[in-house]
Parts: sequence; structure tokens; C-alpha cells
Amino acid sequence: MNTEQASWFAETFDRLVDNIEEVVLGKRHVIRLAVTCLLSEGHLLLEDFPGTGKTSLAKALSSTVQGSSSRIQFTPDLLPSDVTGVTVYDQGSGSFQFHPGPIFATVVLADEINRASPKTQSALLEVMEEGNVTVDGVSHPVGSPFMVVATQNPIEQSGTYRLPEAQLDRFLMKTSLGYPDHDSTVTLLADASQRNRASTIGAVITAQAASEMARAADGVYVDVSVLAYISQLAEESRRQPQLKLGLSVRGCLALVRTAKTWAASQGRNYVIPDDVKELSVPVLGHRLLLDAEAEFAGVEVEEVIARLLTKIQPPSERAS
Repeated sequence: MNTEQASWFAETFDRLVDNIEEVVLGKRHVIRLAVTCLLSEGHLLLEDFPGTGKTSLAKALSSTVQGSSSRIQFTPDLLPSDVTGVTVYDQGSGSFQFHPGPIFATVVLADEINRASPKTQSALLEVMEEGNVTVDGVSHPVGSPFMVVATQNPIEQSGTYRLPEAQLDRFLMKTSLGYPDHDSTVTLLADASQRNRASTIGAVITAQAASEMARAADGVYVDVSVLAYISQLAEESRRQPQLKLGLSVRGCLALVRTAKTWAASQGRNYVIPDDVKELSVPVLGHRLLLDAEAEFAGVEVEEVIARLLTKIQPPSERAS
């Protein structure tokens, strides 16, 4: 990526963020994270209290990209075929025909994903990792771009199934919205007659343009010193006594991918250590697993990440 491409990327990125911010007010940083996740070809997990705008953010994201969108309301009786689709025998043609499920869309909103059974949750593992759905031994690609935006409520745990670590690792980022500030709340209340704010915005780019931006972000330069910095963070996380599970290689790759997109969104064609620090919590927080004793003592994953960033000094100069 050259300087002109980086400037174009940053300008288009800001247009996407501005468009979504018309729906989700006062949460520009979280919106930037969501767009970064989309353009890094990853999936987003939103965990927050009810009524904070998780669904609105997902809908606004799908409206901003001119592609298809679908919503799956996860419930305990939801079956895997309700997500992926099913093969049905067609008497007219005398053959089996595949009827695609709601997972075949550009942006898929998986609402309250932890309410579905583990069997149904596992139906998402293949498609989130490989972009394909296999039904009756036949693989069906979902297309590109493809993004799953899942939501879950951390407060009400009755009738829910905790996402296993293997599935959490499929999400590129995990973040939360939080409550809006005073001015944003007043603005929302003044426009209370508008029940679906996401329907008021139009598309900014096509799905093909989003794929082109993702490919352009792959060309952002990452110096060897920054890669070594990420590797040192991973190695140190595996030595932390409070962690039962440290950072995996997949987590390191996720950090590199998102750092490239984040750097391009700033108009740079190279990654700096501050990009890694900025994205450490949303990218790594759900991948580090506290042991039982630390969890009982009230230790937060964010504290462990902050300690890692303090202990491992970032590079001050290029290695090459």
C-alpha cells in the first residue's frame, strides 16, 4: 500500500464511521472497531447490557455496506439446520435441492448467541473460520465479504449456554458499547418517534468495494520489530500465573490483521506499536482465560493485558 492508497482508505473508512454514527450516537471508537473488524474480514462479538444499541450497531453496519443482511434470533430450540440451511427432495426434478439458511448473507446478526444450545452454536464454527457451509457432504461458500456480528447479555445467565473457548477464538474482536453520554441520550430521546434508526441511512460502499479495501489493508507494512513485539506478548502471556490459557498463534495473527487495517484507517501504510496497544483489549481480551483462583479474586483480563503491555517494552526503532 502506497501513501495515496492509505489516504483513500482513511477517507473511505471515515465515511463509513460517520454513516454508522448517525444511528449509534456518541460511540465513535466502538464503531471504528466494528468497521476495522469488517475490513479485516473477521467477526465481532458484542457483549453488553440490554438496550445499549448492540442490534442497532449490527443493523447500521449491514446498511452501510450494500450487501445482503439477515438476523438470527438464537433460542434454546433453534436447530443447526435453521442456521445453515437444509437439503430438500424436489419431486419435480427428482433430485435433492439445497435451501440456504440465513447464514448466507454479507452481514449476519446472531442475536443473543449464548441462548442457543452448544450443538447449534457449533454450526457456526466452520462458516466463521472457512467461509463455507457443509450440508450432506456438499460445501457451499457464503461469499465475500462475510461477517457475523453476535450479541450476548452478560447479566442474565438463566437459560444460556456459555460460548466455548474454541468458538470465542473465532471472533476477531469482542467489545461493548456501554451507555451513551448525556448529550447523545437527549438526542435519542428527542427522536423517540423513530423506532428503526438503521433504516434511515443508506449504503456508502458496495460489498465488492469492502472486499477491495480488505485486500488493500493486507498490503500495509509490518516491520519485523513489531512482529517480534507481538510474539513476546504472546510468550509472556503463557507465563502468567493468573492465566489458564495464554495467547495462541491465531490470536497473534488476529492482532496483526487488525493492526494493518487500523493503521490504514489512520492514513498510514505501516503499523506502529501503538496500533498493537490500541487493539490489545478488543482482540486479546476474550482469548485469555483466567484461572479459577484469579477469577474468584476478582482479577480482570484487562488488568493482565495492561501488565503485559507494561512489562514488554515496544520497539523504538525498525529492525529492517
